[in-house]
Amino acid sequence: MSTIHYTKSHEWIRVDGDTATVGITAHAAEALGDVVYVEVPAAGKALSKGKEAAVVESVKAASEVYAPVSGTVTEGNPALADDPALVNKDAMGDGWFFKLTVSDQSELADLLDQAAYDALVAESH
Repeated sequence: MSTIHYTKSHEWIRVDGDTATVGITAHAAEALGDVVYVEVPAAGKALSKGKEAAVVESVKAASEVYAPVSGTVTEGNPALADDPALVNKDAMGDGWFFKLTVSDQSELADLLDQAAYDALVAESH
């Protein structure tokens, strides 16, 4: 069974064993507006928790996407190169940014669950 966690910087991570999929939340995609470009990390790239992992650009702004946990990228989402708007259409699904092998499961303990993330979003309005 997979578990979804969130970061305070609006990334989500769906964990299934040692493998995880990462993207930005629907709230972040909505705040950015129409996404026009996404740069995802290449397979084999080592990422450190809290460090820049990808870049997303919209008609309003460019923003970094940070690694929710440390690990090694297994693949970047190739569909985003052709259709960056997938992030707006399906942020939690087809609009994922990259997959990685989690190197330290204990880092997941620092992340937010759905209720805590919803509270964070509510506070920011």
